[in-house]
Amino acid sequence: MKLMKTTDSVGQVLCHDVTQIIKGVTKGAAFRKGHIIREEDIPVLLSLGKDHIYVWESDESMLHENDAAEILRQICQGSGMTATEPKEGKIELIAEHDGVFVVNVEKLNAVNALGEMMIATRHGGFTVRKGDKLAGMRVIPLVIKKEKMEAARAAAGDQPLLDVVPFKKKKYGLVTTGNEVYYGRIEDTFTPTIEEKMREFGAEMGQHVILDDDHGKITAAINQMLADGMDMVLCTGGMSVDPDDKTPLAIRNTGAEIISYGAPVLPGAMFLLAYTDDGRPVMGLPGCVMYAKRTIFDLVLPNIMGDVPVTARRLAEYGEGGLCLNCEKCTFPNCSFGK
Repeated sequence: MKLMKTTDSVGQVLCHDVTQIIKGVTKGAAFRKGHIIREEDIPVLLSLGKDHIYVWESDESMLHENDAAEILRQICQGSGMTATEPKEGKIELIAEHDGVFVVNVEKLNAVNALGEMMIATRHGGFTVRKGDKLAGMRVIPLVIKKEKMEAARAAAGDQPLLDVVPFKKKKYGLVTTGNEVYYGRIEDTFTPTIEEKMREFGAEMGQHVILDDDHGKITAAINQMLADGMDMVLCTGGMSVDPDDKTPLAIRNTGAEIISYGAPVLPGAMFLLAYTDDGRPVMGLPGCVMYAKRTIFDLVLPNIMGDVPVTARRLAEYGEGGLCLNCEKCTFPNCSFGK
């Protein structure tokens, strides 16, 4: 691009959008990239503070901001999203359907660390709805070297950085544990809470049993539910270190692989996650899930419903942001919890 006085630019080709901002009214392009500047455009450009203007000069080693933004779109755009047209050098990605938003954070950081370009996303691992804005991307200068954009491709690798994974239709088994519930000493208020949370994802409860604190019975119930085709099994209660709490032992005895017993999240420290050999989750839910507005269960559930594996490393990463502030008015997920 070439810098020249606006008053001398008639007939030149504009190489970037020129933005007009009217406070409280609009922000948009008064002139688009590629516009051929006319005599009558000069006063308008001057009124926008453009005493000098960039016009296009051919240079095979450089890319215009819109073309570079298109490369960033290609790097980012995975399944379940659509892209906007470039506007003022920026492209945005929009969710096509409900699902869990998945971000390759390591690769995203690698691209952003290159400088002269940026990709900003919402947090991964959370539910998004059709029409939600997912990400925006652009390069910083008006033109950028082609080799810099090739470096961005190399840093991103072969797979898209972003995906919206649709929720699967799942049937779950629920094992309610505890002598106090089994013998009718207290009302079971845990089950309605689980049903409400699972309905948000269209999941159906296929089986439900209430058992006393007998780890053998709990193990047998979990295995039977899995044998009967449940897509996951949730166990409520019995997750502390008290001598009568046997749920962790019962889950371990099913043979499922324990990913983690414990998570750096409050509420939800005593959470247990395991996976069967064929990838079906078995979870032990601590008592806080019954009474707290949001817990570890709300953080992992979108991933579980999208069949996105929850690893021990991912659970460990919840430590930063894992403290729920128990706000009087809960705005989750539009808050710091889990981020």
